[in-house]
Amino acid sequence: MASGMTPGPGQEPPAELSLAGSVVDKAIEYMMGQNVPPVAIASALLGGSMALLAQSLGDEAIVGILNNAIASVRSGELRGPRHG
Repeated sequence: MASGMTPGPGQEPPAELSLAGSVVDKAIEYMMGQNVPPVAIASALLGGSMALLAQSLGDEAIVGILNNAIASVRSGELRGPRHG
């Protein structure tokens, strides 16, 4: 990631990233418990993330982050190993 917050293999994430991830995980857990559809949760999180990135990064840096995300989807990295 452009901010340097993504840990490499075998490295612990920075404390700020761990905290942010924990808060997001709890928010997702809460919304799922309220029967909010997963696509609505993901869309809201993505929209909020994009707005936050726009406050601190230029357009090209954001495009780079999005291209990395697209590459992860295309490679199957997000779904992990498939069984069957």
